[in-house]
Amino acid sequence: MRVFVVVFFCLLLIACSESTVTLPVQEKDFCSSIHRNDSLSLSKELEPFTDSMKNKTGVYVLEDGGGALITRAWLSEYAEETIDIQYFIFSTDNVGLIACYYLVRAADRGVKVRILIDDILVDAGTHEILTLDSHENIEIKIYNPGINMGKNIFNKITKFATDFRSANQRMHNKTFIVDNKVVITGGRNIADEYFDYDHEYNFRDRDVLLIGKTTADVHASFETFWANKLSVPITELVKEKDVTYTDSNRFDRLHQYACNPDNFWPQVRDRIANLSTTFQSIKEQGQLVWLDHVQFVSDIPGKNDGTKGLAGGGVCTDSLINLVKRAKISLDIQSPYLITTELGRDLFRDAVKRGVKVRILTNSLSSTDNLEAFNGYQRDRSKLLATGVEIYEFKPDAAERYQVMTGALQTKLNFTPIFGLHAKSIVIDGKIAVIGTFNLDPRSANLNTECVTIIYSDKIAAGVLKGMNVEFKPENSWQTTVDYNPDGEAGFKKQAKTLTRKVIPKGIL
Repeated sequence: MRVFVVVFFCLLLIACSESTVTLPVQEKDFCSSIHRNDSLSLSKELEPFTDSMKNKTGVYVLEDGGGALITRAWLSEYAEETIDIQYFIFSTDNVGLIACYYLVRAADRGVKVRILIDDILVDAGTHEILTLDSHENIEIKIYNPGINMGKNIFNKITKFATDFRSANQRMHNKTFIVDNKVVITGGRNIADEYFDYDHEYNFRDRDVLLIGKTTADVHASFETFWANKLSVPITELVKEKDVTYTDSNRFDRLHQYACNPDNFWPQVRDRIANLSTTFQSIKEQGQLVWLDHVQFVSDIPGKNDGTKGLAGGGVCTDSLINLVKRAKISLDIQSPYLITTELGRDLFRDAVKRGVKVRILTNSLSSTDNLEAFNGYQRDRSKLLATGVEIYEFKPDAAERYQVMTGALQTKLNFTPIFGLHAKSIVIDGKIAVIGTFNLDPRSANLNTECVTIIYSDKIAAGVLKGMNVEFKPENSWQTTVDYNPDGEAGFKKQAKTLTRKVIPKGIL
């Protein structure tokens, strides 16, 4: 019965998930005044690092959403050979459309673009995604299809009913690889709320920029996913009758949308145009840290062989367990979803017994975007506290949101949107930083493919921990104890909704 409820709930979310984007015909040519600086290129910017890139990895943490967006846009604009993209979510909202605009511009220059998106949350209509794929230099694949793209409600029911585990195995990896030289990876998907641009709800998130040696490992992981049988070309999944994609003007509306200053603010374009100057300042100030030891860890497509049912673990799970076991002084953790198993609680209990101080920041009921996951956390919150860890829950009106929210949005709105935590990071003993896609929940441990970057650097770890320490403060989070939790701050209606999610098995949360 519980499985049936889960299936029905998932299908309600997916059944009408295909969306169409109607881009207006612009009355004026907004793009005529926008020009690319042809004197710039990625290879020129990286020239001073040629020797370092052979044996070291340059690391720079992208804390704010605005900076993370601008960096992706600049890299797309000045890529020379390839752009490989792997995401769980790629929405066709404002940020998603502008991202597509930059990708089409790159493809028009001859850059080969490959896009791999998980099936479950593909947020684009058939026409839009096939049009994008129709560009001679753009290829799109969908990971583990069968419950969204090209399927009707009956196909989806069959998929969940006959292969429940496979239907729940999603690709949660997030990588953005340019010319096989530069990588952005971390918590952010492609949608407004991951870059602090949503008017109602945004995520406090974290990415890391990698240059040089470790990018080869990220690229190898992407190639493994791209070549796997679970990754299916979009043209094999959906078709359009009586539609040809040969019109040379088929991307004009997209370009005009992105060139319109109402959709893409001039001050943001200015920041993109000036990014090379900003990057020079980062280099001069020593904020780009060159390291011998940076490890990128990625699960394999399919995660595990399924012999243990919904359990089974993966490479990322094993790597993080080993890091927790090696901790001697402190574990500082951020995870938006915190659903622990007996194994996880035993790990933390053993760490506390060794004298390790364990602090975890997760979402409160007031800040969470996922009531199902929060209910899973509620069920075992007292057991987790009994291990001796400290738990903090993020406030929806955290004071820090004024510092991290995109400046351009602050000038446009007369209010501040809610912020929820989405960063998935760990600092071990103040010396090792982990930035990735892995949530502390059974889904990340056993079902979803995940990736994490393990950075062995006192300086990088100190920088990430500095941000965490701000978020542990009372103005940004509540401390939850055996005697107190802030669930009541969310109001009766949200508390009641959360209780209804108790029917969902913890193993798929």
